[in-house]
Formats: sequence, structure tokens, C-alpha cells
Amino acid sequence: MEIFSDWPDNFLLFLPGLGVTLALTFWSLAFGLPLGVLLALSSLSKRAVVRTATMAIVEFGRGVPALVLLYLIYFGLPQVDIVLPAFAAAVVGLGFSTGAYTSEIVRGGIRSISSTQGEAAFALAMTPRQAMARVILPQALRHVIPPLVGFSVLLYQATSLAYAISVPELLSKAYSVASITFAFASCFLLAGVMYAVLSITVSVLVNGRAAKRA
Repeated sequence: MEIFSDWPDNFLLFLPGLGVTLALTFWSLAFGLPLGVLLALSSLSKRAVVRTATMAIVEFGRGVPALVLLYLIYFGLPQVDIVLPAFAAAVVGLGFSTGAYTSEIVRGGIRSISSTQGEAAFALAMTPRQAMARVILPQALRHVIPPLVGFSVLLYQATSLAYAISVPELLSKAYSVASITFAFASCFLLAGVMYAVLSITVSVLVNGRAAKRA
């Protein structure tokens, strides 16, 4: 079919954009996952002030659309003399959103660990922090790996939002080529296939490993 005739050439043109998409996904996770763990631990603090402040941050991060966060960081921060490059702004915005969402996943994982694990740690003269770091949190993180990988796939797809602040990721490359060739259907379909192939591959691999463990 004619719509597929230019795919080989366009695929090579889209590859740099795919590289930017993967880099954006990686750095957003590198920033967002540790933030999510920190927020999860803070939300379980015995101090009401810490819990309240943490939940406010989490609800803000989950409640505000990621695109609005990107606009706020990229276009809003310069008004207070904080200027970030487009890629860095995208990492901060998507990473913050990642931290907010994954904090709930991690918190659920921590709560799923039996209280007897903590009691056993205390019996070994561990402090609450040591029990959390050495006993509870490692088990919780193993439990939440599948949902975290699933979220990572969604984040990979959500990096297309960075096109709105001029990050040259996959969707941006597709639009650039389409605006020249006017083959919008072909370009966006190819970009969609490229997104889907990697997303489906990762999901299948994770589900296969989970099935083997079960």
C-alpha cells in the first residue's frame, strides 16, 4: 500500500527522535522513582505535619495534568528567573508526575508487608529506620516491580507531551516530516507503531517473568 511506501526512509528519520524519547523516559524515571519512594516513606511518617505536606504534594502531582506541569515549568519558571532547557524541563515535569503516582504504588507495597516482618526486625534490635531500609522496603519494592514497569510504559508513551515544549522526541520528528511531505497519516501511524512495539514488548516480557515466578 502507498501509505507504507515511505516507512523505511521515515523510520531512519524518526530514530533520533526515538532516542530522545528513550532518554527522556530514562531520566524521568531516574528522577521520579526515588522521589516516589521518598514521598511514600514520608506519607507514612508519624508526624502529622509531614504526612499532610506529603499528601498535598502527591495530590497536586496526580491532580495536575502532566502537560500543564510541562507548561508551568518551561514557560512559567522563567518569570521568576529560573530558565530550564526544554529537555530538562520535560524531565522535571514528567519526573515530578512520576514521583506522585509511583509513591502510591510504593506505599501500597509497604502496607502489603506483614507487620510480623517489622516485629522480627525489632526483635533483632533494629531501629524503625533500619527495619524499613533493610527488611520492609526491599520486600515491598520486589512486590511492586510489575506495576512500576507498567507505569514506566505509560510514561514512555506520555513523553510525547514533551513535543508541546519543543523537545525533539519521536512525535516531534513525525510531525516535522509530515509537515514537509504532507503524509500525515503515514508519519503518525509509523510513530504510533514505534511507540506500540516497544510498549508491547516490555509488557509481554514483564508478564512472562511474572507468570514464571507464579
